[in-house]
Amino acid sequence: MKVKKFVQSIEPNIADLANGWLKAFKLPYKLEQEPLNSEIDKALFDYYTKNGGAGGNRPDVKLIGYDKYKNPFPILIEYKGYKDKLVKLDSYGQVENRTTKNEPNFKNINSFAVNGAVHYANALLHHTSYTDIIAIGMTGYKDEMGQIQHEIGVYYVSRSNLGAGQKIGDYTDFSFLLPANFDDFINKIKTLQLSQEELDKLKEQREKEIDLSLAKLNNDIYQNEKGLAESDRVYLVAASIIATLGIPEKVTPLEKSDLKSSNENGNKDGDIIVRKIKAFLDEKDIPIEKKNLILRTLENTLTTENINKVENGESQLKRVFTKIVDDLGIYYKIGLTTDFTGKLFNEMYGWLGFSQDKLNDVVLTPSYVASLLVRLARIDKDSYVWDFATGSAGLLVAAMNEMLNDAKNTIKSPQELIQKEIKIKAEQLLGLELLSSVYMLAILNMILMGDGSSNILNIDSIKDFDGKYGYGKKDKTFPADAFILNPPYSANGNGMNFVEKALNMMNKGYAAIIIQNSAGSGKAKEYNKRILKKHTLLASIKMPVDIFIGKASVQTNIYVFKVNEKHHTDDIVKFIDFTNDGYIRTNRKKASSNLKDNDRAKERYDELVNLVRFGKNKLDIFTEREYHEWTIDPNNGADWNQSSIIDTKPTLQDFKKTVSDYLAWEISTLLKQNSNDETLGK
Repeated sequence: MKVKKFVQSIEPNIADLANGWLKAFKLPYKLEQEPLNSEIDKALFDYYTKNGGAGGNRPDVKLIGYDKYKNPFPILIEYKGYKDKLVKLDSYGQVENRTTKNEPNFKNINSFAVNGAVHYANALLHHTSYTDIIAIGMTGYKDEMGQIQHEIGVYYVSRSNLGAGQKIGDYTDFSFLLPANFDDFINKIKTLQLSQEELDKLKEQREKEIDLSLAKLNNDIYQNEKGLAESDRVYLVAASIIATLGIPEKVTPLEKSDLKSSNENGNKDGDIIVRKIKAFLDEKDIPIEKKNLILRTLENTLTTENINKVENGESQLKRVFTKIVDDLGIYYKIGLTTDFTGKLFNEMYGWLGFSQDKLNDVVLTPSYVASLLVRLARIDKDSYVWDFATGSAGLLVAAMNEMLNDAKNTIKSPQELIQKEIKIKAEQLLGLELLSSVYMLAILNMILMGDGSSNILNIDSIKDFDGKYGYGKKDKTFPADAFILNPPYSANGNGMNFVEKALNMMNKGYAAIIIQNSAGSGKAKEYNKRILKKHTLLASIKMPVDIFIGKASVQTNIYVFKVNEKHHTDDIVKFIDFTNDGYIRTNRKKASSNLKDNDRAKERYDELVNLVRFGKNKLDIFTEREYHEWTIDPNNGADWNQSSIIDTKPTLQDFKKTVSDYLAWEISTLLKQNSNDETLGK
């Protein structure tokens, strides 16, 4: 029997070597058990450990480096003592700290030096105000001569790379940490850039993690926290997130330890959270009427007696607050540009039955469909975009991201870019939402995305909206030139009443809406005829029937319009069957992903946008069976859903082929029969 050779770790030797450098450089480092500062120490204690337990993360070394502008950069160092235990990367070249099921990979975090250091760095992203952290791993072994051979991995962990970590360079010692060298080191970090493909992949991974974390959180609250209605859960999450955001040098983020679970009037956990939210909103300079509405809505849940009642030294509110911060904090603190609260909303309301029509209406648009609508509406940095049924603001988030990306790609002056970004968020987006619980999510979503919340209004868009800004420019008309919408389908004309009103308030631009397709085949006939008297239908796109899987099962179409240009009888409409969009959707609760690219999905979505804009010369993946151009009758209103005309009349060539196939089969059969007869005769 072959005996496995035992290899002794030389971690003490590695630590002695590396700490010797730090000591020689006279750097103010702290060892494993020593405190660094209260914020970092607390973050390391609060974050889940390398084994998945609670509390007690202890990097081998920690210190803070400062650049010439006195900006702090926490530095966390982890040692190992084996060969080939520096770093474990996944197939995409990223530090592999998550499993294929998007759960923490504790084996890698424990076994590899860089993976452990990156894990510690994420604790700081999650629980502190630091947004740029240096994670260093070092390991080594003794060669056949007994000499120590070491290797070092230096990684940058930040909001900009979503906490994944990027390799900075190759180093043989820690002299890059010397004050004389540190500025050059930081300048090198600033040149690091992820490609769009790498960033998209990281976002996709993070979004899958969010789905799992939201499901875990909601299940925990549903199973263990009795007496909380669905709207209470939504408000508690919104309140907890706002209270923990903080504003540098103005409002400190609320910590779990700040909640004392006291019975003292005015100082209960709910009172403390309300005060923190008020301080946050005051500093954000949110209009007084909107601030009062937000506070009043959240206060109704936060100050109820039951949720503040202290049992075993802890209120239910503190317990739920702790769960929310622990499960979700990392995602909204790393600045993930996604419809975070849309995911939250869908998860929270996933527990509801759809027996009530009003609830069935509140089904939010998947993020990739939201991005498609934005592109079809031709939104860029100069667009003024509105949505008359905002939901969680997922469509506006998608529009804002597209506008900001366009600004970054086209504006070369840093100062001009900053001013444009402010204008986009404050002046170029407007949303309307009637349901108060959903409205609160829209506000939260836009706050998380960077304060683009100033013109989200809690009013009836059909009855009460006059086309003017809600705040800041209340006497001025919002100059909308892009309209995106996923309306409640129980509204008049399946929601085409929203479309008619919005388009008629616009002077120019484009619109893209996703709606139940019966709106185009008769259910909204009168609305459609009136719309076409003033606006042009450019395209009708039949979407996959399972696009809202798990939330609703309806056939939808996307309709694309050109605004303020009457539809003529001879105007060509592009009809596209997009039921094969390249994705496979499932609704399995334990699946690591319920959306899989099965057949060039990204390329199909790109081609769809090009077909709508440029026509059939952009056909590549799709065929003329899925794309055709035809006219509609502007006075009909029920002919918006058409399929490609397939000629079923057989041709002479079809007849010849059929006869040929039959004769070939008959001859083959006769030959086989003769062969069998000869065999039997032998």
